[in-house]
Amino acid sequence: MNLIDAIQAQAAEMASLRRDIHAHPELCYQEERTAALVSEQLKGYGIEVHTGLGVTGVVGVIKGNLPATAQAPYQAIGLRADMDALPMQESNTFAHASQHSGKMHACGHDGHTAMLLAACRHLSQHRDFAGTVYAIFQPAEEGGGGAREMIKDGLFERFPMDAVYAMHNWPGMALGTFAVSPGPVMASSNEFKIVVRGKGAHAAMPHMGVDPVPVAAAMIQAFQTIITRNKKPVDAGVISVTMLHAGEATNVIPNSCDMRGTVRTFTLEVLDLIEDRMREVAQHTAAAFGAQCDFEFVRNYPPTINTPAEAAFAKQVLAQVVGEAQVGEQEPTMGAEDFAYMLQAKPGAYIFAGNGEGDHRVIGHGGGPCTLHNPSYDFNDHLIPIGASAWVKLVHAALPA
Repeated sequence: MNLIDAIQAQAAEMASLRRDIHAHPELCYQEERTAALVSEQLKGYGIEVHTGLGVTGVVGVIKGNLPATAQAPYQAIGLRADMDALPMQESNTFAHASQHSGKMHACGHDGHTAMLLAACRHLSQHRDFAGTVYAIFQPAEEGGGGAREMIKDGLFERFPMDAVYAMHNWPGMALGTFAVSPGPVMASSNEFKIVVRGKGAHAAMPHMGVDPVPVAAAMIQAFQTIITRNKKPVDAGVISVTMLHAGEATNVIPNSCDMRGTVRTFTLEVLDLIEDRMREVAQHTAAAFGAQCDFEFVRNYPPTINTPAEAAFAKQVLAQVVGEAQVGEQEPTMGAEDFAYMLQAKPGAYIFAGNGEGDHRVIGHGGGPCTLHNPSYDFNDHLIPIGASAWVKLVHAALPA
């Protein structure tokens, strides 16, 4: 691997910082300690710092010392890391395990923050590039839409950038490998809530009421025909009914049945189709049984779609860091990511960085797999100098003299 020597020399220090963040996880829009730590580090590097975007977001501004050229791909780029943790209990018992019950860095945002800080440190000391780097430390990725809120607070107006990039660790991918591809790489995330309203009755006399449970069962079955018979087979889409609640006693037919779940797609066109058809199926199925229904559909994160030019550019740079054979194509995942909002506003790419199989974990891990959102997860500190070197080389390629 072609890593930057100065970054490798500081790897232990940055790993210690990462572990400090891991031990003090903060949930979405509560990242006050983390934001303060990031601000303190950036200021210590001599970087201009702006705080309070999207409640707790931080932006560092690093200006190159070389004159810009008309041939440069960009005049300014953004590099984004997320800072928030998840509301879950950590199983790990090693020294840097969470000190806050019910909160855990189980997605590696602690590592993403450390990688970008390491890159910022090097860039501040070696400003041999032309243009401006905006280091974006974003809150509330885990369901809070922090990217959207930073944009609402004027992220792209206050810090005009030509493109924006993000990097996420990926368990199961070998350490020292990357993956980046054009087009959709993560799905939209959406939720639905349906309340089927029938008429309660004694379980021994069902004809005296309207049972909402078989109505809900018919809806669940019919929803799957939207996936198999309404959308094109080549278009990805998933409807998952994950909650079903009805009744309080075994001998009582309930008045209502509450159904909830998620819908995920790679395009807004497929999402429009699924939402429209689900509403029609729910309403007409209820009517066919003599029941009524309330239908609510909430769109959370849009699909994460890499622009072709930026994906190709990132792939070329990453190959210089780890070798062409170690940069693969992303397998799109039905997970969601609010970096999608930034990619709706600016060209850019979302990159997967290999986090390994979990054998990097020290004694004291919970015994489970080192997968994202798992109580035994831990970020691979060996990835910090790899990711930081990739960020720096991306800057130099994007903002050449």
